[in-house]
Amino acid sequence: MREITRTYPMGEHEVHALAGVDLDVRQGEYVALMGPSGSGKTTFMNLIGCLDTPTSGTYILAGDNVTHLSDDDLARIRNREIGFVFQTFNLLARASAFDNVELPMIYAGVGGAERKERVWDALSTVGLVDRARHRPGELSGGQRQRVAIARALANRPSIILADEPTGNLDSRAGDEIMDVFAMLNSNGNTVIVVTHDEEIAAHARRKVRLRDGKIESDRASESAA
Repeated sequence: MREITRTYPMGEHEVHALAGVDLDVRQGEYVALMGPSGSGKTTFMNLIGCLDTPTSGTYILAGDNVTHLSDDDLARIRNREIGFVFQTFNLLARASAFDNVELPMIYAGVGGAERKERVWDALSTVGLVDRARHRPGELSGGQRQRVAIARALANRPSIILADEPTGNLDSRAGDEIMDVFAMLNSNGNTVIVVTHDEEIAAHARRKVRLRDGKIESDRASESAA
């Protein structure tokens, strides 16, 4: 990302959520994106995840310039390149774990046989093969987040983008989820975790801090040094 800005109209005024941000994330990195409320962190996450487009600047994702794509093109890029993990899990309540993981691949047009193989691979990766036919209401919070991570892996994305992924979990389940992210990163996945929690950020190998719409600091975390 180069010279990324994002401005929102607010009545007669403009809010400058991001003010000229530069960021490089290489394949296989594990980054924590941090910042207080109002720092631009959520706006930046939305841009990284192709949920929004910048007012100015350039964003190159996996070799493609995605800066000013149409909504339809952004949706295709999101489904192919970004695996989302949300604080609130965002699972379909009436669908099994298997079906929840399969859904993004249906949208992506992946064939039935390959979909099934990928679902089992993803559930195996997060240790939930034995819960494949359970619905979210039959799973613990930690297990639901594991299903969400498996779903994020389904289309083999360039980036796993996690927004406060342990926010709805107790400390033990949260530690287990962060262990899953560490394992995924050790397997070569690029992971970006958006968090305000220093303990969660300490699991990453790099911390990027935002303040007032700009990057305040960008350094290796102490645990990774």
